[in-house]
Amino acid sequence: MPASQKKVVVNKFPLRLMPSVRRVAENFSLKEGVSLNQFINVAVAEKLAHLQHEDWLARRPKATSGSIAKALQILDRPTRHEPEEADKLPRGYVPVRRKGASGR
Repeated sequence: MPASQKKVVVNKFPLRLMPSVRRVAENFSLKEGVSLNQFINVAVAEKLAHLQHEDWLARRPKATSGSIAKALQILDRPTRHEPEEADKLPRGYVPVRRKGASGR
């Protein structure tokens, strides 16, 4: 069976919510124009994404002074393109770099 035709299995899971939590969730699901079930699915998915991101942040290599210096060198490279008006630095702006990070 091709991947596009795989059968989707729907599992039922009884969920007990405190009445006050359910009322708020129902109100927001109505505002969003979705069912309470869909609203709860999205809320759980968002929470899981947040937890997975936190886990990834905890496991990734920490920045070193060398990696910071390398990143700053890349950002300091000249370009042939002028920044868009909204991206220009304000007049009188003085860049602040951490001591030792820029190698200057």
